Amino acid sequence: MTVIRAIVTDIEGTTSSISFVKDVLFPYARKRLPAYVETHGDTPEVQHWLHEAAKEAGIVEASRQEVIELLLRWIDEDRKSTALKALQGMIWKDGYEGGDFRAHMYPEVGAKLHAWRADGLHLYVYSSGSVPAQKLFFRYSEAGDLTPLFSGYFDTETGPKREKNAYEKIAAAIDEQPGHILFLSDIVEELDAAKAAGLCTGWLLRAPLPIPDAPRHPAYADFDAIVL
Repeated sequence: MTVIRAIVTDIEGTTSSISFVKDVLFPYARKRLPAYVETHGDTPEVQHWLHEAAKEAGIVEASRQEVIELLLRWIDEDRKSTALKALQGMIWKDGYEGGDFRAHMYPEVGAKLHAWRADGLHLYVYSSGSVPAQKLFFRYSEAGDLTPLFSGYFDTETGPKREKNAYEKIAAAIDEQPGHILFLSDIVEELDAAKAAGLCTGWLLRAPLPIPDAPRHPAYADFDAIVL
């Protein structure tokens, strides 16, 4: 029997609803991004990510307005851009700290994370959102501050979530054999990449999604269904 020592979890569709991100967080950032860039554009951190966005788009010289329009288009496209995610995270920080919203958490997730940690498992997050945004998400969650439960966070700076190499890097970073790591996600292509890297996998198919008769990965309706 495989011994699981570490769990790496995705966020959207896994610990939390996709609708919270798409219907609350994305519109919040989109509405505030132009003013945020105008008022914070001279700070080193924001300047860095604006430069990275322009570089990613292949723009040699761009006005601030052009970069703003580029970022807004990327939000509409749900582009997995590290620069965009970093800037969105800065805007969301203001929203979380101001009490504008709390991060959605499926009902059983908080208690299950506490139970796994109490059992000695090390918990990690791997999401396309930036590491600072991930920390905010779990600090200001509906289940309370869950950040003390996590040993580390990974985002797309580690690598694309659908590529095997990213999971190999995570295993090396946490100093754990891939076969002792369980990766949880609702995206089968991410699970395929994790499995190719030697990780164990868990496919979250939350209601109303059905569990297939012969799923490509061990499939669960929620965290309570996961037996280690």
